Amino acid sequence: MKQRSGEALLLQTIDLHERDRIVVFLSRDRGLKRGAARSARTRFSRFGGELQQLAKVHLIWFEKPERELVRLGEAEMIRSARALHEDLEGILVSSYLAEHMQVFAQEDEPENHLYRLLDTTVQALLDGCDRWLAARYLECWTLRLSGVFPAPRRCPACGNAIGDEAFLAVDAAGLLCPSCGGGAGANRRVGAGALAFLRQIGASDLAGLQANGQVDEATLRSVESVTREVRRAFLGRELKSYGVMQRTLRDVTP
Repeated sequence: MKQRSGEALLLQTIDLHERDRIVVFLSRDRGLKRGAARSARTRFSRFGGELQQLAKVHLIWFEKPERELVRLGEAEMIRSARALHEDLEGILVSSYLAEHMQVFAQEDEPENHLYRLLDTTVQALLDGCDRWLAARYLECWTLRLSGVFPAPRRCPACGNAIGDEAFLAVDAAGLLCPSCGGGAGANRRVGAGALAFLRQIGASDLAGLQANGQVDEATLRSVESVTREVRRAFLGRELKSYGVMQRTLRDVTP
């Protein structure tokens, strides 16, 4: 049995039997992992309140060859995420961000870029960043880091520069210039605001985007529709948490 340790971001906890929990976590050096936290549901568990979704912890775990689940030894809190779970919207957004990592991160492979993306996004949220700005930022960068959705610089069909208007191809394979994409009625038009956002995220972090104050709700909705189509086309399905979030917020909105 090999002992491992390091920083980790907690993505999900699942009750197991009467006393235990399964913990899904993202390690900077070891990628996506799943571990059994024995007696985590008991009153005097050594894990205490450390197993919060999106918390950053220092974990010690033990691995055995050819065994899918590792065994968690200790979890020491580095940064609590409790403030993100104080209302329904915060809980839903947290689950949505976490599921991105569960789907796009690789198991047992270093995931420094995705780890840093989630880590900085969580910190920005704790510092007061707008939740929907943070969600759009993480969506776009997750796709970009996965090699799916590069910055809109040049049309992949003709090579010409993309200006203030583009069209998302019907197969969501990329953004086309008006000459290549404008004639097909099924292509989705993408306006200047969304294109500017997709370019800005390459030069500015969330704090900078928030301070700039130029990303309005209409732009965020447009970006959401684009990333949703690209993600669905790439995965062949939608993230479960996205559907839950949409339905729940629609039901509770006056």
